[in-house]
Amino acid sequence: MSRMQRKTFRNRCFAIALILMLAWMCSALAESLTSGKTDTAAPEVTETVAPEAPAAENTEAAAELTTEYKDPEINFWDGIVKIAKSTGFAGGTWREYVMIAIACLLLYLAIVKQFEPLLLMPIAFGMLLANLPLAGLMGDPSYSFFDSLEAAKAAAVASRHDVAEITYRLDEATNTMRYGIQTSNGGLLYYLYKGVKLGIYPPLIFMGVGAMTDFAPLIANPSALLMGAAAQLGIFITFIGAKALFGFTAREAAATGIIGGADGPTAIFVTTKLAPHLLGPIAVAAYSYMALVPVIQPPIMKALTTQKERTIRMGQLRSVSKTELVIFPILVTIIVSLLLPDAASLVGMLMLGNLMRVCGVTERLNKTAQNELCNIVTIFLGLTVGATTNGTTFLKLQTLEIVALGIVAFSFGTAGGVLLAKLMNKLSGGRINPLIGSAGVSAVPMAARVSQKVGQQYDPGNFLLMHAMGPNVAGVIGSAVAAGVFIALFG
Repeated sequence: MSRMQRKTFRNRCFAIALILMLAWMCSALAESLTSGKTDTAAPEVTETVAPEAPAAENTEAAAELTTEYKDPEINFWDGIVKIAKSTGFAGGTWREYVMIAIACLLLYLAIVKQFEPLLLMPIAFGMLLANLPLAGLMGDPSYSFFDSLEAAKAAAVASRHDVAEITYRLDEATNTMRYGIQTSNGGLLYYLYKGVKLGIYPPLIFMGVGAMTDFAPLIANPSALLMGAAAQLGIFITFIGAKALFGFTAREAAATGIIGGADGPTAIFVTTKLAPHLLGPIAVAAYSYMALVPVIQPPIMKALTTQKERTIRMGQLRSVSKTELVIFPILVTIIVSLLLPDAASLVGMLMLGNLMRVCGVTERLNKTAQNELCNIVTIFLGLTVGATTNGTTFLKLQTLEIVALGIVAFSFGTAGGVLLAKLMNKLSGGRINPLIGSAGVSAVPMAARVSQKVGQQYDPGNFLLMHAMGPNVAGVIGSAVAAGVFIALFG
């Protein structure tokens, strides 16, 4: 048998199998339509005590709970109509379709333009999933509530729920206790979002960042800590502007201002504590501007420095001992946590990751924190943050205001770092290149690379990267401290 004949034989066998399968499905459907409602294995009927009348708004749900299951009649045409009505095409709104389009745009920026793809891509896909009509991936679980525990127990037994799972809450309007039974689970992303809502994911990301960060340039040049602090200027200026000019509340203004720290996990952490309803717009703005650091910073750096200052060559940094590297994360954790307890979770996890890196005896933990753990948490964080961007909360004028304030925060943060570096250059007799001050925003290591790139445009032999890493890693600590200040004030 030739190759062509074998191919023809396989195709015929496949066609015959497909026809037989379709014939079997049609015969099974016809049998089910003509067999009536009889069922040889009818569910066991359990006699239960009728519950007390539930609240009016839950009457239908309660009735469903206390009604025994009955096998529905099968009607082919009605089934087709029901399926058609249950599709997202029939149940979608224009807001959801707009959000899907925005999600596709962000996916394009993340994949094709490579704008912070490690987080922008999961965020965009989470936005896509949360706005799929009727999918309910971010939907809350639903409950039926009763006025007495006995009624809730009776309904639980009738609906085959575990009596031990009955929940209760105080109805503040009537000052009475209500007892509830969960009638449906929440969506997948609803449960994954608990890691964001409870403040778990951002500190774990910080642990991974700490495991990948070298604090030696900061230890070798402690004055870089001042540049990192100065680069947080954008946070506080944006806070003032958001409150005074845009009418934001103090909590909303603080959450928006933290965008200027150029630290996505910190922005998410503060927003979940102070203004969770703004999480979607703030997260998207924060990571979008972090990706645009190479575009935003150079014009500001060049406008605030002279050509002579940009060509300043800095001396080689001193070597840092292992003892200093080990003591540094422990000391920073103690000092910052005592001054700002609200920043302890971020700073503590950051320094734990760094201690695993430098101590020399936990290499396996260090690799896990850098790779597997950080990657897993990044996926969950991005997906669930993106899932908060539904059309109702995202498509508002306030979103545009947050985007505008975000660029202000980044710009003033960059300017603050450069201006302080200029001052330090004057005080040191011309030994500090002001370009490294722009790295004080905590976009590690992108901001330090921008300082290096701009410096080499004017002196190809000038190497500023390691000097810029000092302010850069100081900015990570500075943004966490700023987060602690806002949470202490408004949390």
